[in-house]
Amino acid sequence: MARHLITSALPYINGIKHLGNMVGSMLPADVYARYLRQRGHDVLYICATDEHGTPAELAAKEQGLPVDEFCAQAHDAQKAVYDGFELAFDYFGRSSSPQNREITQHFARRLNENGFIEERAIRQVYSPTDGRFLPDRYVEGTCPHCGYDKARGDQCENCTRVLDPTDLINPRSAISGSTELEVRETKHLFLLQSKLQHEVEEWVARHEEEWPQLASSIARKWLNEGLHDRAITRDLDWGVPVPADTWPELAAEGKVFYVWFDAPIEYIGATKEWSDKDPENRDWKSWWYESDQGENPVRYTEFMAKDNVPFHTVMFPATELGIREPWKKVDYVKAFNWLTYYGGKFSTSQKRGVFTDHALEILPADYWRYFLIANAPESDDSSFTWEHFTSTVNKDLADTLGNFVNRVLSFSKKRFGEEVPAGAEAGEPETKLGEEIAALLSEYETQMEALQFRKAAAALRALWSAGNSYLEEKAPWLEIKTNPDGAALTLRVAMNLIHLYSVISEPFIPASSKAMRSAFALPDDTATWVTAAEAKSLDFLPAGTPFTVPPVLFAKITDEDLEAYKERFGGAPE
Repeated sequence: MARHLITSALPYINGIKHLGNMVGSMLPADVYARYLRQRGHDVLYICATDEHGTPAELAAKEQGLPVDEFCAQAHDAQKAVYDGFELAFDYFGRSSSPQNREITQHFARRLNENGFIEERAIRQVYSPTDGRFLPDRYVEGTCPHCGYDKARGDQCENCTRVLDPTDLINPRSAISGSTELEVRETKHLFLLQSKLQHEVEEWVARHEEEWPQLASSIARKWLNEGLHDRAITRDLDWGVPVPADTWPELAAEGKVFYVWFDAPIEYIGATKEWSDKDPENRDWKSWWYESDQGENPVRYTEFMAKDNVPFHTVMFPATELGIREPWKKVDYVKAFNWLTYYGGKFSTSQKRGVFTDHALEILPADYWRYFLIANAPESDDSSFTWEHFTSTVNKDLADTLGNFVNRVLSFSKKRFGEEVPAGAEAGEPETKLGEEIAALLSEYETQMEALQFRKAAAALRALWSAGNSYLEEKAPWLEIKTNPDGAALTLRVAMNLIHLYSVISEPFIPASSKAMRSAFALPDDTATWVTAAEAKSLDFLPAGTPFTVPPVLFAKITDEDLEAYKERFGGAPE
């Protein structure tokens, strides 16, 4: 089978992420990885915390911690949340790892050798009080466009205008608050992306027809505007150091690489972290070095929200091309729009929106996993509202799936005992149902293969609904009064559907799928998938198989719950 490398946008280290971050990268990557594993593919899903840059230093300062200690604690806190969401990473690393430092410095040396890095003098804000040059985000002040008094030197959070530190009115140091700032000359390394413009254009042209329109249009926009040479170093205490053997003067000044230079390299670094845990059985280069892939090449898929697309479709490919080594480049970029909260932004400071740790405090992960993927912002932005969330949970999960499982197993236990009943031979209704299930399962597979998650969720929902329609048509609670064997057949077929659902629903709702599957004491139940042809028979769960009735899979959200959630997290904006 094919080898699939999967990565999702690296979550930044400064704080727990909200639901929009989850659905825009890590969750759909996990759903896809789970599906591919079930279909028998060799899958490596890699992610990591993005730990360098100004925000990490500022967040550590706010908490009164050394930045390395802050990052270690924040990494563990984020990983705990992702474990709670049952994200099945093969490895979840850290961009501050020795492996990422080693590979980042190698990339920089090779780019320099190939004439794609240049040392340039620039003018930058300096704080005599702090005794250091201030990176963009270390300068705060009033936005000249909207008057927001907490704008940063790179961008105004209020009006989103891109800024330069010298644009700010009444600028001050974010470290000390000092307003005694100067503009001095300093040297930095620049990646000469302008020299790689045509190579990147040719590479994008070979892939953009396959990519979603969102990804290809963003990449093309950046290319049409022209690639500009970009500074790839910063004056920070925390980051991958500029190697002294290549740039001794800058290394002596403590320069580190800009976070957007080393962060994409961490995909490779994290894979090496994974490999170094078991070097006898893992070969990181076979996933990333194309000349080491032999006759079994890797298909590389990335998942990210639209703000990350330029870095992964243009900037990082430019880096890889300039190295002149056969590093694997992305084949398919699955890009997402924004998930909003009642049409507005999630905001930590304003306590608006649902953050992933709080989500798990109130409901199990499967509620969130299903809702987010079923409403993924693929073609346009989508809005989270508690009303929509409640309706989806109650209708799809509690009524359509959960109620089907509970009433089939409870009724069968009550009337036929704790084993799957035999009953009559299958007839026309079962043949019709089998054909419908096979067609819907084929549609589900098609949409999963195409990474169309909302359509895949719709096909999965239709599969669950088909079971309910069959049950309503056969009405075993009436059938048993006149035809016990017919009622037993209906329940046996329905139980086969439950087992089928437990297998094919696993990418979306892994915990609930496990509960459904473990309800049956089926010997050698090792099948990872059920094909459309196999599903058509509806006869892979033999009569006589012992079963138990699991706890309620999904509890309904009440009106009281809904009001409590809105009060805690905020409802529609004023």
